[in-house]
Amino acid sequence: MSSPDGTLCGFSSVDAILEKYLPEAELAEVRRVMNGWNQGKPVERLELPCALSENAKASDFDLQAYKFGAATEQLRKPRVVKVGIIQNKVTHPSTAPFAEQREGIYERIRTLLNAAGEAGVKIACLQEAWPMPFAFCTREKQWCEFAESAETGPSTVFCQEMARKWGMVIVSPILERDEKHGSTIWNTAVVIGNNGNVIGKHRKNHIPRVGDFNESTYYMEGNTGHPVFETAFGKIGINICYGRHHPLNWMGFALNGAEVVFNPSATVGALSEPMWGVEARNAAIANTYFVAGINRVGTEHFENAFTSGDGKAAHTDFGHFYGSSYVAAPDASRTPSLA
Repeated sequence: MSSPDGTLCGFSSVDAILEKYLPEAELAEVRRVMNGWNQGKPVERLELPCALSENAKASDFDLQAYKFGAATEQLRKPRVVKVGIIQNKVTHPSTAPFAEQREGIYERIRTLLNAAGEAGVKIACLQEAWPMPFAFCTREKQWCEFAESAETGPSTVFCQEMARKWGMVIVSPILERDEKHGSTIWNTAVVIGNNGNVIGKHRKNHIPRVGDFNESTYYMEGNTGHPVFETAFGKIGINICYGRHHPLNWMGFALNGAEVVFNPSATVGALSEPMWGVEARNAAIANTYFVAGINRVGTEHFENAFTSGDGKAAHTDFGHFYGSSYVAAPDASRTPSLA
């Protein structure tokens, strides 16, 4: 069971526990079963420039890089694409002015996207509802103030700036306000091209109605189907959060030609952690594409206690977001998790 601080008995990951207690030979075998092998060996870890690693340490974020190999062909050159996944925690308490909360997150994400750009990342995906606390558990209307236009809102403008700076495609999951259709609220991922253009958007297909996942108070199931976006670096789909529990949802993106599917999420330990390491990997195997699972980090507290009709006492937090983002390949291999 997770510790009160959100760690696994003081460890940042299952992998860290295994490293401490298993001898090298046994550890290698356990990792082979847990993470699979890519071309007959563990997924290769890439060395990053010292300056990047030092910056990550100084700025207090976990920076890892891995390489999936593929069989060499005689007539086609290999297509190498660097994909980045970004998990983060909020920077301000939920009682701070909303503008300060959002600006704090922007500055944190600027640091992380700059690190990704310096590492050569060409497609980056942020976590679900990244510019705000994941406040849908509260059922309070005030959080709708974070909703914005997918095409012209401040988060899109921010990501356009970063996309142009680094020539990077950015997947930006936000709370959308569709002002052309009655200011309807959606849970939406905006795809921003490497030139800063808005390629398109996808709205969350499946909405949870379990425990504190009170999202249907704010938005309903999306109406965009299973779009695949053709970017300069590959064909991508976005299966937002709860959609990962639905195999046919994953298949829809495969049938439409996805090469990489991102799963930007916000999920907590007690409910989903045992499933987290399985679902993206299974989807990659079943649908023959790469999957990147992204979860947020930390525990977010709210001023007013809330209940969710599940018999639990009133409380002021949703639970601990356990991070553990990773990438899975069609050959059943996967990277270790971020912290």
